[in-house]
Formats: sequence, structure tokens, C-alpha cells
Amino acid sequence: MDIYYIERTTGEKKKEIVAGDRFLRWMYDTKSGNTILETIGKKKIFSTVYGKLQDFTFSRKKIKTFVRDLQIDMSEAERESVEDYSSFNDFFTRKLKKASRPLSLNKNHLISPADGRVFAYENIDKEQVIQVKGSYYRLGDLLDDEKLADEFNNGVCIVIRLCPADYHRFHFPDSGVADGFKRVNGQYYSVNPISLHKIAQVYCQNKREITLFDSDNFGKIIFCEVGATCVGSIVQTYKEGEHVEKGEEKGYFKFGGSTVILFLKNGQVKIDEAICQNTKMGIETKINMGEILGEK
Repeated sequence: MDIYYIERTTGEKKKEIVAGDRFLRWMYDTKSGNTILETIGKKKIFSTVYGKLQDFTFSRKKIKTFVRDLQIDMSEAERESVEDYSSFNDFFTRKLKKASRPLSLNKNHLISPADGRVFAYENIDKEQVIQVKGSYYRLGDLLDDEKLADEFNNGVCIVIRLCPADYHRFHFPDSGVADGFKRVNGQYYSVNPISLHKIAQVYCQNKREITLFDSDNFGKIIFCEVGATCVGSIVQTYKEGEHVEKGEEKGYFKFGGSTVILFLKNGQVKIDEAICQNTKMGIETKINMGEILGEK
């Protein structure tokens, strides 16, 4: 199964370059791969050890090949040369120049908190939130909180899937104040579409961190970061209870593909029509942090 997405800026349909494509397909599409997945691959110990290895100096040797194969534009980074990174995780969690991710300061614009590929759903049913076409999960199971799920029934769900090639820091989509985060322990399945079509309720099974964000212009927002295979850790860098500005950093993922999911209450935002249309066709929209997801 090839994976395609729509480039937001041009409207062009592109084929995704999948890091470790053959390994993923073996793991999720074959009996022997499934055995390894269930006994080792989905376990915390595997992703933790693999993630820790990316902190060692020897891991920097693969940065150049990674940049070349996944066509990463290093001119966007604060440190443009691959020689300036001490390890692969140092590179993977790289910061970008502010000019590389301009953001709308219009208070009526909800911006993307991360680079990634987006699906967006309006008027969601808390009992059947779409994972991918034909596959669903319960919002209460994802949040580990039935009362909170009730509050966001009929609201908006925005799923931003980060690929290994993407910028892996995530930011606040509006100004406001964030509570402390809740950690829900779980497995480490891949969040690539290959896995999403094979494994039921991946987001509910995987490790995740959930933050309530009291935004200034869009009401209460649920911010959920989902870990995945080989994600060394989810690191929160914001300060609980302090007012933040739109676009301010919230945290980052160490090595691996990951997902950020936003939930907003009914009537707070109208999602961009092109994103909605692409979602209905079952194809993700590639978007960068700071670009407009929708309007008040």
C-alpha cells in the first residue's frame, strides 16, 4: 500500500517517502513480522533502548544518509550543517529558524501545532472517533476520562501525523494557559497508515500524554501527544499554569514517527475546507507548524 498526501501549498498529490518502509511492511503484513511485533516491537523496552542509542555519539554517522534519503531541507534549521550535531537525537530534535515557520497572529486563526499530515473531523461521535476509514476508537478510552469525553462530544478532532523526516517539536495553536499533563502508559505500535489499517485502536493502545489547554480564542482544547515505535520519549518543555503565546513551544518527540491530536468543542472552529475535503477522500494534507488549520 503506497501512501499519498496532498501538499497544502500547491495542492499537488505526492507519494510519501517512508523511513524503514520494508521493515514496517514485514512487521505488519507477515506472520513472522507480526510475531516479532507482538513479542518485542510494541514493547516499551524495545523503543526505550533504541531511542537511548540515538543519544550516543556513534549515532551521528547516519544523519547525512537520513537527510539525503528523506529529502530534508536543512536550510530551515538553526544549525544547517549535519556536522554540527552531537548525536542522531540532537539532530532529530533540531530547532528551526523562526523565519522557516511563519505563523498567523490573527486571533481568529487556529494554527497547526506541528509539521505533519493532517486528517480533520467535525461533529465527532465520542463513541466512534475515526482512526482511519473503517476503524474507530472511543474518545473516553483515548483520554482515559469519560467525563472529559462527554464535554467534547460533537466537537472537532484534528490528527497530525509526524513522519521521521518532519520537524519534531510541537507548539501551542493559540495563546492561553495549559494545565499539567497526564501520562497514560501503553504500547509502542507504529502510527504509520500501514499500522493504522492493521491494528485496532492504536491511539488508545499506545503511550500518550494529555494536556488541557485553556486557549484565549477557542475555548478549552485537549492536546494529546501519542508515542510510537522507536520514540525514545515525549518531552514537555512548557511551564504549567503560565500564559503562553501562540506558536510557543510545548515540547518535542525524540526519535520516531509520532502523532499530535487536538480536540475542540463544538462551535469553536471551522476547519479549512480543503483539509475537510481531503479528509473525506481519505487522503492527508501536508501542513507545517504555524499554518492555518481553521477559523473561529
